[in-house]
Amino acid sequence: MNSAEQDFLLDFVGRFSQGLAAALGNNCEVVVHDLRRPESSIIAIANGHITGRSVGDTLDALGFELLKQQPASDLLNYRTKTKDGKVLRSSSVFLRDDSGQVFGALCINADVSGLVQVQQWLQESIGPSSSTVDESFEHTVDEVLEKLLQSAISAIGKDPADLTREDKVAIVSYLDSKGAFLVRYSVDRVAELLKLTKYTIYNYLDEIKQSGNRHTGKAGTLAADVIMSLAGRRNPPPPDPPATLGHHPRAVKKHRKAAPVKG
Repeated sequence: MNSAEQDFLLDFVGRFSQGLAAALGNNCEVVVHDLRRPESSIIAIANGHITGRSVGDTLDALGFELLKQQPASDLLNYRTKTKDGKVLRSSSVFLRDDSGQVFGALCINADVSGLVQVQQWLQESIGPSSSTVDESFEHTVDEVLEKLLQSAISAIGKDPADLTREDKVAIVSYLDSKGAFLVRYSVDRVAELLKLTKYTIYNYLDEIKQSGNRHTGKAGTLAADVIMSLAGRRNPPPPDPPATLGHHPRAVKKHRKAAPVKG
């Protein structure tokens, strides 16, 4: 599928989204993303008042992560929440080229806030969500980067002024795993937020690549583990108990060597 064919399909899905939104009503937002330009991916949106977005807005943080990971299948019937507290039931259907690479997405966000308030009586009607996903519908790339950066710094548990070089490498690894560097100027923005030069960020990325610290798909992989392990240093594990009757000191020392390192 060439670029012209992708453009044709995106144009069709954009027009289709308007009809779909008209059928579903004002409480259902329908969005079409051109993922080839993530910094201004929204090319069509109906009922944008639900998330406050408009044509030309960026992918949100979840979108960048999915673009980085290349999802194996569509995401259907998951729950999200807007900045102003609306509860949404969402689905995302991805458009793929002949090689299976994602280049677009049709996303549906139905505002079910009213139903949730009376869920005790309408549980059978709205049903349980199949999963809960953290999605906050950022409007700009800067908002995405700031959210991801704050998440990483919060996990480490330090004031930004106290971050060590190791902390900053871990943060850059985490940001890379979330797709933060898919937009060209994001390196400059991350460098500004971390008070580093962009060349230092590039050096960190090279270091991460060479050491194999790239995120490969699922949560809990190395980049996220680095962040969480750093956070764990705030509460180091208790020391081994002293030798007691019936335990030779050498046996205790040997046990210490065999014990796994925590945190």
